[in-house]
Amino acid sequence: MKALWRGLTVVALLGLAATLLVAVLGLPPAPVKLAGEVAAKLGASGVSHPVTAVLLNFRGYDTFLEVAVLIIALLGMLAAGLPPPPPTGSRNDMLPTLARLAVPLMVLAAVYLLWAGAFRPGGAFQAAAVLAAAAVLLHLAEILAPWPRERRGPWLAIAGGFLLFLAIAAALLANGGLLRYPPEHAGLLIVLIESGLTVSLAVNLAAFFLLRADKA
Repeated sequence: MKALWRGLTVVALLGLAATLLVAVLGLPPAPVKLAGEVAAKLGASGVSHPVTAVLLNFRGYDTFLEVAVLIIALLGMLAAGLPPPPPTGSRNDMLPTLARLAVPLMVLAAVYLLWAGAFRPGGAFQAAAVLAAAAVLLHLAEILAPWPRERRGPWLAIAGGFLLFLAIAAALLANGGLLRYPPEHAGLLIVLIESGLTVSLAVNLAAFFLLRADKA
């Protein structure tokens, strides 16, 4: 019976995939050249890189919801219960030395990625991923202890970036639309949002590992 259900599930998924593929291939050509539209408005976006302009200005609410999804995913993981961590091998004495040498460089790289996001590829998500990797490396080197669920600091950091984004979005509603930045303050507001998101996302991503590692 289980094999039958698995077969039916596979057939249903393949049918769904085929339907989606046909629908995508049948879409008409885009009536608007979005690259040109973005380039035309780039000067008023507050940044000079088109991807950052789209993610934090023209479609900022998409990014806002993506941050919310990461927080919900972490809460869902905790609610579902955490499996015990996999067994680790013998401690490598070189790892703490490597961590102490690599982590400062990783922090510097994260700061650069955050700063560079305004005018070239980079930004909060990339910077946060590097910072989260640095935290995991410190934990594997037994320099950073696991985070107890009861500790407030990580939760405040995770919520802080999201709430800062929400507060700015709410304040800008008076400007006539969600995340409709005044051109003269757009750059400053985007940098403020990206800085808050870098910390929030870094802690959020690291928590997927460090909270799980708390299980003995």
